[in-house]
Formats: sequence, structure tokens, C-alpha cells
Amino acid sequence: MIGFFISGDEARITRTANTTVRLEMYDGRCFENLEPIRLFPVSGITKYISLTDENGKEVAIIRDLDHLMPDSAEAVRKCLESYYIVPKIKKILSRVEKYGNITWTVDTDRGRHSFSILNTSIDIKTLYDGRILVRDSNDNRYEIEDVHKLDKDSLNLLKFDM
Repeated sequence: MIGFFISGDEARITRTANTTVRLEMYDGRCFENLEPIRLFPVSGITKYISLTDENGKEVAIIRDLDHLMPDSAEAVRKCLESYYIVPKIKKILSRVEKYGNITWTVDTDRGRHSFSILNTSIDIKTLYDGRILVRDSNDNRYEIEDVHKLDKDSLNLLKFDM
């Protein structure tokens, strides 16, 4: 069976656990314990969300969360937030370069973090929507949601690596 696309108000989605949902189609079909997974986790945050069963089989794809009913979209968003934990950088406190290795200390929505960046041309990317993704030497990801919301000192430190 090939999965189907969900858009608009043809289904109701409710959160059943930390990272799973229940999909109830208005034609009577019902699917339990589905896990929302982003097909494009970097560039498509709200688009093309796969709903997979316990065996990893794709049941359906949500074309765009913004086109679902608000309660259904919120249920999926909450699951995705639990699954994809990417700290949001609010302020860059320091930048130290030693032997070609760059260490940032930042304040995020999840507390203060220090991490190393190995290659700024590969590990710091500006996305089409203006977000900046940063990957550290341990392959953890951080995000700057809106560079224009950073303070002047943070912007100056960021300019060294952009």
C-alpha cells in the first residue's frame, strides 16, 4: 500500500504520546501510534511530514502543517518539537579561535552551551528563509531563527564566520 497525502480538513490528528499521533480520516479510516517525521528536516519544517507506523511503514504524508485544522497541526508540531530538539541561539557570548578550531559560547532557549566548529564554510549555513543552522564538532545542531533579532555584539561575532 502506498501512503496518501493529507491536506485541509479531511482528517483529525490527535497526540497520543510524546512523539506519536492518532490519525482519523473523515471517511472512517483510523490509524494509531503514528510517528511524524520530517522528510526535509532542515529546509521543510512545516511541509511534507511523513506519518509512519510502528514498523516504519509510511501511512500518510502531510503536505503542509499550515493547511491542517489548527488542533491537528498543533498536535503534530508538539510531537515534532519533542523529536527534533534543536536549541535556538539567542545570543553569541564569545568566539575563540585556536589552532584553526573555533569555539562559540552561546545562550540558547535551552541554556548556555559551548561548542567547537570545525569548518565554518560547511558547518554554518544560511537557509533560504533566513534561518542560520550551525553544526558543532559532535554533529549537534543549533539554529538562529532570525539573525536580525541578535544583539549588536552577537552579530559582530557571527560576521567572523559568515
